[in-house]
Formats: sequence, structure tokens, C-alpha cells
Amino acid sequence: MPKQERAERTRTTILDAAAKVFDARGFMGASLSDILAEAGVTKGALYFHFASKEELAHALIDEQFSVWQPSGDDPGLQTVIDLTHSMARNLQENVRVRASIRLVIEQGTFADPSPEPYLQWINVIRAQLDLSQQRGDIRKDVTTIDFATFVVGAFSGLQMSSQVLTDRKDLPERVANMWRYVLPSLVPPRRIGKFTPEGSPRRAQGVTPPKPHRT
Repeated sequence: MPKQERAERTRTTILDAAAKVFDARGFMGASLSDILAEAGVTKGALYFHFASKEELAHALIDEQFSVWQPSGDDPGLQTVIDLTHSMARNLQENVRVRASIRLVIEQGTFADPSPEPYLQWINVIRAQLDLSQQRGDIRKDVTTIDFATFVVGAFSGLQMSSQVLTDRKDLPERVANMWRYVLPSLVPPRRIGKFTPEGSPRRAQGVTPPKPHRT
């Protein structure tokens, strides 16, 4: 096996193991020895790829953006709805995304917390809302940055309460209910029939764009 391919496989193994440990124990509860035991690699192999537990956590935080980027098809409010459903589905099925979200929420315990994940969520949503507002699908008196910030906060709260109450089994329905309540105050009555609170059929295709790289 070429050296570069072997190194990439080792890095993937470490990230998979770290995701399981962070998802189960959180940032403060996880230790590098726990991650090493789960990964079955040497300490030297781990430090070759990640200088610290916090660096490893930041690498996992980027995982959520592999499922939080809109496609180029029909951008706008329905894309925002579909993004929240895509994230809900990945929180049920993808341990890396679950660990990533937990780590974002727990960033207050990091030595170097970053607002970037929240800002990236907000900016992605705002861009889609701006397009919808220009087309007349969103009321003119809605401030899109404020609504984007609300969606991020509301989704964060929904997924946390769903985790505690049902281990996220009801998260898709909670997300759909959020949109059922929100859409009438956001969209002009004549346009509301254009939008599907349960997510559009294309959401079920499960297409995931490439992951971004930290710089």
C-alpha cells in the first residue's frame, strides 16, 4: 500500500474512533487514551496527524459541513428546509456528524473556541433566504440574518431535546413541525403552498458534497 494511502487510512481510523468516543462522552469526558484504544493505533500515529485532542475535535467539527451545503438546484427557502432535514437524518445515522454537533455545542470547554461553525450555518441559510426574498417567496419585512440566526438556534435546541427524549428518533418530525409553525409567519399566504415542511423528495437521495478542508 502506498505510504500516502496508508496514512490517509490511519487518519480515517482515528477520526472514526474519536467520533465514537466524543459522541458517547463529550469533549471533557473523552481522553486520548480512550481514542487510541478505540482506534487501535499507536500514540505516535495519532500525533502524526493531530497535535492535540482539541485539534482532533476541530477536524471532526468540520464533518457537519459535508451535509450542510446546498446543491445548485432550485436554491431558496425549500433548500433551507431540506438542509435541516438532511442534518436531522445524519444526526440519526452518522456518528461523525453527531460527534461534530456535540463538540460545537461544548466548545465553551475548549481552550480556543471558534464561532465559525455557527457563522457558517447562519451564512449558508441567509444566502438561501435572500434568494427567496428577492423572488417574493419571503415577506419583505423579514430580516434574513435574524431569521437565519433563529433557525440555527431553534434546530440546535430541537436536536438536543430530541436526543434526551427519544434518542433523536422523533427528530425529523420535530423539524417538520418547526417549519409548519414558522412558514405562515415567513411566507406570503399566496406562496405558502410552494413549500414542503417535511422536506422535498430530493432530500431522500442522500447526495453528500465533498468535505471542506481546514486551513
